Amino acid sequence: MIDILGTELPIVQAPMAGVSTPELAAAVSNAGGLGSLGIGANTAEQARAAIIQTRALTERQFNVNVFCHEPAKRDKKREADWLEHLTPLFSDFGADAPAELTEIYQSFLTDEAAFRMLLDERPAIVSFHFGLPSASRIAALRAAGVKTLATATNLAEAQAIEAAGIDGIVAQGIEAGGHRGMFDPEAVDEKLSTFVLTRILVAKTRLPVIAAGGIMDGAGIRAALDLGAVAAQLGTAFVLCPESAANAGYRQNLSSERGSVTRLTAVLSGRPARGIVNRFIEHCEAAGSPLPAPYPLAYDAAKKLHAIAAKSGSNEFAAHWAGQAAALSRELPAGQLVGTLARELHAAGR
Repeated sequence: MIDILGTELPIVQAPMAGVSTPELAAAVSNAGGLGSLGIGANTAEQARAAIIQTRALTERQFNVNVFCHEPAKRDKKREADWLEHLTPLFSDFGADAPAELTEIYQSFLTDEAAFRMLLDERPAIVSFHFGLPSASRIAALRAAGVKTLATATNLAEAQAIEAAGIDGIVAQGIEAGGHRGMFDPEAVDEKLSTFVLTRILVAKTRLPVIAAGGIMDGAGIRAALDLGAVAAQLGTAFVLCPESAANAGYRQNLSSERGSVTRLTAVLSGRPARGIVNRFIEHCEAAGSPLPAPYPLAYDAAKKLHAIAAKSGSNEFAAHWAGQAAALSRELPAGQLVGTLARELHAAGR
């Protein structure tokens, strides 16, 4: 039993907001790993329903992840310049770019309803991405018997996590798909690999470390454990599972040669995130492009464009998040995938 996770296996399914589902989280937990729900894009009541549904599918522990980003700083000119830059893409589908951008995700830092919901539901583990909530909220979750995890991309963030009284650190290397968990997206990012970051955090902090980024099979999990991690977190590895919410276009891209071409970019959402390169990324990173609107304002525009393009059968404007080892993806039911990972881990340890 892994104390921090309450699991038999050192395997964590990454939360992946928009892709994780109660069915996926429950299947992973039932197979001996730690399933996760990403509720950062949900309302408090949507999140509550997902937690209740997951509990109906498993009696085991699972993780609930929230976004702790600073609310967007509005800049009318920056937002207008970004919308103007996207106008030709909207025009290709006979549509107008939106007149303004909306902050589509409320941060857990200011979401009282989500906080109260978590205190009511008391999931076994709550994890934080993009930063940390207030000391009072961390203390309240601890008093409710909830364990906590938080993502770090460097030593300074890990030290802040340790000082805040969090129970464990997710060490997110640059190889990881999806959003970087960096606290300040404007700060210089040394872009540490999972290998380097895990070793630094194991050596320089006292908390258990969960390695994340580029891990897709049992040999990768074994390598993370050999570096001193107590477990490995896998995200891209679970996207092709039938229990995930990934749509047909996402699955097709991830399982094709395109899945091997990823880029870390802020143009889709306003925060650095790694995904499969597409027309949206290429247009928005072309020479002379303006800065994207801040997170999550830029995401509002990208999602609107994708919705319009998808009606015409195009997936060239979707956020298809994927890590650098996406070529190792396997299309298996989640429980079967966890079992396969466990067997590979055992074989790698011989």
